[in-house]
Amino acid sequence: MDVVAFTMNYSHTANNLMNYFPKEIVFGLFSSFLLFACSPSSEKSIAQEEERPNIILISADDLGWSDLGCYGSEVHTPHLDSLAQNGMRFTSFYNTSKCFPSRASLLTGVYAQDCGYSKTHTNKISNAVTLGEVLQEAGYRTYWSGKHHGKENPYERGFHHYYGLKDGACNHFNPGLQREGEPAPAQKRNDRAWCIDSAMYQPYTPEAQDFYTTDYFTNYALTYLDEAKDQQQPFFLYLAYTAPHDPLMAWPEDIKKYEGKYDEGYEAIRKKRYQKQQELGLISDRHTLSQPSFDAWSSLSEEEKKEESRKMEVYAAMIDRMDQNIGRLLSRLRAHELDKNTIIFFVSDNGASAEVVNLQSDDDEAEIGTMARWVSLGENWANVSNTPFRYYKNYSYEGGINTPFIAYWPEQIESGSFSDQPGHLVDFMATLVDVAQAEYPASYQGEQITPMRGQSLLPALAGQTIERKAPIYWQWSRGRAMRWNEWKLVKQGLDREWDLYHIENDPTETNNMAETYPEIVHELDSMYQQWWSQYEELAQASK
Repeated sequence: MDVVAFTMNYSHTANNLMNYFPKEIVFGLFSSFLLFACSPSSEKSIAQEEERPNIILISADDLGWSDLGCYGSEVHTPHLDSLAQNGMRFTSFYNTSKCFPSRASLLTGVYAQDCGYSKTHTNKISNAVTLGEVLQEAGYRTYWSGKHHGKENPYERGFHHYYGLKDGACNHFNPGLQREGEPAPAQKRNDRAWCIDSAMYQPYTPEAQDFYTTDYFTNYALTYLDEAKDQQQPFFLYLAYTAPHDPLMAWPEDIKKYEGKYDEGYEAIRKKRYQKQQELGLISDRHTLSQPSFDAWSSLSEEEKKEESRKMEVYAAMIDRMDQNIGRLLSRLRAHELDKNTIIFFVSDNGASAEVVNLQSDDDEAEIGTMARWVSLGENWANVSNTPFRYYKNYSYEGGINTPFIAYWPEQIESGSFSDQPGHLVDFMATLVDVAQAEYPASYQGEQITPMRGQSLLPALAGQTIERKAPIYWQWSRGRAMRWNEWKLVKQGLDREWDLYHIENDPTETNNMAETYPEIVHELDSMYQQWWSQYEELAQASK
């Protein structure tokens, strides 16, 4: 090995890391690598590899900003709450407001517009590399269990193992064909594609009677941890749950925990969440509770109240079950003595969803929460789930794009800390490149690669300030937005005028200042148009 080259390379890395973490930690890390470089053996020992942390990235699907206990909810989420209490919670971390663009941004470190995922998930990822490809090149074992929402099998895009739903949404108890002795599973389509490593199944009809997506995504993740403990490499695990995306389906024992909890209605639950968020220190006086968009509970019939309560009971049960499974994951980490050297991130792909699916084939007589009935959360409860923000999934206002984000890193992140610094899913690539001492390529397998759009979150994780080099941009469907320093420009509808919010002082977007500061609107609009003009074909198509 060329020790001089090795030393120069890791000196650069060490200098970068010392910008964020105590020099004693970085010096110890650097020294262990230097000893390895000078060793006559070319084999990497487990002890040496353990200097680079393992990484677990967990995503939820259609989870609202206030749906976890540590973000104000009444839902029982002790394991995620523990990660938050011993780590950091972000209050201004962003997704794209829609499932597949968010997942593409998270996976590639570029905007969905850069990699062909801004309008459809039926393309191959183009001009981009995945986290799996970059981390695999850096010597990590790479695993993925859960939802992809894309065309390609992740096994072919840098992951040593993949198990999960390649498509978007499915029946949680049976994504495939009707099984003997069971009702027909409610679903939009029964040919959702699933992959187990290189094999693809379409339809995928699980044989196990205890099949439930959240449980089985975790089952496979646990087998990956069992494999990882015997490897002489650090690992990266991406665990992408489909909960609590509709259809609202959960195990009866989980639903039972929440019976009657939502009988008091939308307004009461929203006010309680807002008060709890204040008590937790999650929000400040700047977070004015936005105007509600739900119906008055008193305007509902008794039958409607019963159905609405049941929907939220099942939704809560789905989140509860996800947290239980995260607890299983944490327990297995401890059992394998991997917990002390593992970073864990948790995010949602968009805000809670107001979309409603109505299936003609649905069994309206079946109880909400069971395999035979597809029910969606709906606009009223979605407004509650996104407390204190406005709107929901598909919108570029905060209720659509602001995600709960928990970062946990033992002895590195201050316990119980908060960060209001803005970040985006595209930042994960830059962050993991830093953490893994990886290299982000200019080209990959003969294809030119888009430069990373995000920035490393390491300064924020160390309690320091991130000076963003460029605005954060959004474009999905009829929504547009950009955030630059203390300002946010946003609109929903191509024929609408821009709203302008001083987002630092008004994080819930209650005071539109566009008429007060037209010059700022003009300046930010010019920046947005310049960004959007990069994607000329998309820009023309949207006119």
